[in-house]
Amino acid sequence: MKRHGYLWPQIMTFENLLIAARKAQKGKRFRENVLEFNYSLEAQLFQLQQQLQTKTYQPGAYRTFEVKEPKPRLISAAPYRDRVVHHALCNVILPIFERSLIPDTYANRVGFGTHRALRRFTQFARANRYVLQCDIRKYFPSIDHAILKALIRRKIKCPDTLWLIDTIIDHSNPQEPVLHAFPGDDLLTATRRQGLPIGNLTSQFFANIYLNGFDHFVIDQLQAKQYLRYVDDFALFSDHQSLLAEARIAIEDYLVGLRLKIHPIKSQLFETRIGASFVGFRVFPDMIRVRAPNLLRARKRLKRLKRGYSSGRVSGDRLSQSLQSWAAHLKHGNTWRLRQRVFASLAFSSPQPLNLKE
Repeated sequence: MKRHGYLWPQIMTFENLLIAARKAQKGKRFRENVLEFNYSLEAQLFQLQQQLQTKTYQPGAYRTFEVKEPKPRLISAAPYRDRVVHHALCNVILPIFERSLIPDTYANRVGFGTHRALRRFTQFARANRYVLQCDIRKYFPSIDHAILKALIRRKIKCPDTLWLIDTIIDHSNPQEPVLHAFPGDDLLTATRRQGLPIGNLTSQFFANIYLNGFDHFVIDQLQAKQYLRYVDDFALFSDHQSLLAEARIAIEDYLVGLRLKIHPIKSQLFETRIGASFVGFRVFPDMIRVRAPNLLRARKRLKRLKRGYSSGRVSGDRLSQSLQSWAAHLKHGNTWRLRQRVFASLAFSSPQPLNLKE
């Protein structure tokens, strides 16, 4: 396996930092912290460059908040200058790892995403009788720092780049406690550092690296040719129930080496004809429906937008963009009548006409 060195000069060039700043501000240009950084952009980037060169760069404190839907999660937002550094790092190392990822892992990759994953999932589900669908329990809080660093070192040998990667990982803020016990654990196990902050670009990237070897294990050793993964949700398809039952046992054994466990309730083996839920949709042999909880959340969100628009807190452009985005999302299912009902129930006109037809 080729290991890459001499990456550091590429990471800390002013040009790379400038590109990173442009990426980091996408969709956030008018936020106060971004405006403040951009007011003296050149000076800020030169300062970051100098801190990287001298290895005096230290990440700042995270701002944390909890979201309740679709499930309770702790979200951590890094300071904006740190997000610039995250992009600068990923600009250089992401292509190295991207080449080793399987074609059917869809999260946090340019040109992939939920809708492409849904199409592939639908193709597999309609071509097979059974599906083994699994969810890794508390994935981001469970990622083991020592194991992650070892996996990264299989591809990268540049000492300076590894220093920056380790610095970012080591400054991860405390995550939700995970009480997993594995064979061979002792009193020292409690001191193992684990957990990556959900919300970081680097965390999303590292999460793909962490399960990349697992993806290849499923495809190459378990011979599961119809397999896909979206972050910590993955599915194997087959016409043979016994093969998938055996695969589950092998998967659980493999994940022990990553100090991970699949969710005992959410991980199930069943017939595809009864419908399988994936990325917010439920896939049946002859149709695709929006999952009821997702639809309920969307209705609440659209009603909040409606109130904001009526009070002047939400602009017409933002309202129109949100409506168009949700309509486009719904079109990936058999939802023509649903879209008619949802948008008619809002009882207001968008600044721009919506195309709600297939």
